[in-house]
Amino acid sequence: MFFTYLRRELRRRRKAALVVASGLGLGIALVIIVSSVSSGMSKAQDKVLESLYGLGTDMTVSKAAAAPGSGTERPKFEFDAKESGDDSTQSTDRVMVQGFQTLASTTVDKVGKQDGVADAVGGLSMTVMKVDGQFKRGEFKQEGGTSQGGRGGPGGSAQPQGEVKGGGASFDVNSYTVYGTDVTKQDLGPLTSSKITAGRTFKTTETNGKVAVVDAAYAKEKKLIVGKTVTVHGTKFTIVGVSAADSGDAAADLYVPLQQAQTLADAKDKVTTVYVKAADSQQIDSVKSTIQKNIPGTTVTTSADLADTVSGSLSTASDLASSVGKWLSIAVLIAAFLVAGLLTSSAVSRRVREFGTLKALGWKSGRVTRQVVGEALVNGLMGGVLGIAVGLAGAYVVTAVSPTLTAQLGSSGGSSGGGMRGGMMGGGPGRQSASKALDIALTAPVSLSIILIAVGLAVAGGLIAGAFGGWRASRLRPADALRRVE
Repeated sequence: MFFTYLRRELRRRRKAALVVASGLGLGIALVIIVSSVSSGMSKAQDKVLESLYGLGTDMTVSKAAAAPGSGTERPKFEFDAKESGDDSTQSTDRVMVQGFQTLASTTVDKVGKQDGVADAVGGLSMTVMKVDGQFKRGEFKQEGGTSQGGRGGPGGSAQPQGEVKGGGASFDVNSYTVYGTDVTKQDLGPLTSSKITAGRTFKTTETNGKVAVVDAAYAKEKKLIVGKTVTVHGTKFTIVGVSAADSGDAAADLYVPLQQAQTLADAKDKVTTVYVKAADSQQIDSVKSTIQKNIPGTTVTTSADLADTVSGSLSTASDLASSVGKWLSIAVLIAAFLVAGLLTSSAVSRRVREFGTLKALGWKSGRVTRQVVGEALVNGLMGGVLGIAVGLAGAYVVTAVSPTLTAQLGSSGGSSGGGMRGGMMGGGPGRQSASKALDIALTAPVSLSIILIAVGLAVAGGLIAGAFGGWRASRLRPADALRRVE
C-alpha cells in the first residue's frame, strides 16, 4: 500500500516533485563541481611542489648560509695562461657549494633515526663558474653585480660580474648547476621529479663513478648526448643518461654521484640538504618538531611551508575555491534544503482534505507522516541523481577546457644565494634567485568519495524536507477535511 500510494502521488505531482528535486540537484551539483575543482587545484599544487623537491619528499633539513660579512671570502680565480704575444688565453672554473652551509654526512643518519622518519638521503648542491677568454696577466675577482651573459641553469639565470686586476680583458663568465645525488637511494630527492628520456640512470654500484646524468634542456643547449664526456673542474664525466623534468625546470643541469660531487667541491663527507620521507604523512608537523629538537642548528622545511610561497593565479583560484566556493556551496545547500522543506510543507497544506480523509478512514498520524517523508525522500534522491549528473558534466567541462593557471615560485629570502630551491626548500639544488612562473593545466577529478557525499546530501535533503512535511501532516485532524469541504 505504501509504495502504491507513493507512486500514485509522485505521478500526480510531477511538477512539484521536479521543483524540489531541481533545487536539491543544483546545490549538490555545485558541491561536486567545487569539490572536484578544489581537488584539481590540490593536485596542481602538488605537481608544482614535486618540481621543486622531487617525489616522496615530505621535508628537508638544511643549515642557513652564513650572513654576509661574517668572514667568508668572495671567490677568486687564478689563471694558468697560454701566452700569445702580449696577451694570454686563459680558462678556469670554480666549484662552489650552492646557497647554504654544509652539514656533516652523519646528519643524514641522525635524521633517519628520528621517530616518524621512514627514510632520509643527503645531497650536495653546487654551482660551477667557468671563466675563459683573453686576459692580460692579472687576477679575476668576482664582484656582487650580475650580467646577463651565459646560461646559469634551467631558464637562464643572471651571471656574476667580475673584474681583472692589472689590465683589460675580453672574457666570458658562464655557470651551471651540479647536484650530487646518493645513487644508492634514487627514489628520494630532486632527481625523482625528472624522467630518463635517453640512456639510463645511475647504478647503485656507481657511488664514486665518473658518470653523469644531464638535464635535457642543458644537453640540447650544449649539444650533449649519451656517451659524450663533460669536464667539471678538471674531472671528465661520461654522460650515461638524459633526464627531462616532469614539470617546471630541472633541479640541476648535471647530476653526478655524491662522492664525486664532494670531491669536486672539496667538501668531503658533507651535504647541503637532507631529504626526508615521513612514515606517516599525517604526522609531518610532529616529525619536524622532533628533528628540530634533536638536531639543533638546522632548518626543517616541510611541503606545507613551501606551499605558502606559491603565488599567482593558481594560489588565487585555490583560495577562492576553498573560501568563497566552500561557503557558496554551503549557502546554496542550506537554501535548497530550506526551499525543499517549505515546498513540501506547503504541498501538505494543500492536501489537508486528502490527509484528513485518510485519518477519518483510520490512518494514524505516524502512517501519514511516513507517507510524506517517503515522498520527500524520493524527491531528494531524484535531486541527487540530477545533481550528480550536472556535477559530473560540469567537472568534465572543466577538465576538457583545462584552463591554464600560473604558479609563481618565489624565493623565501632565507638564503644568500639559494634561489628557488635553495631559498625555499632549505638548500636543495640551486636556481636563480628571481621567482619563476610555471603554467599548470587545471583538471577537475571526481572521486568516489565526492559521489558518496552527494548521495548523502540527497538523502539528507529528502529527510529535511520530509521532516517539514511530516510535522505539518502530524498536526492534521479528521475535522480539518470537513472544514476544508465547507
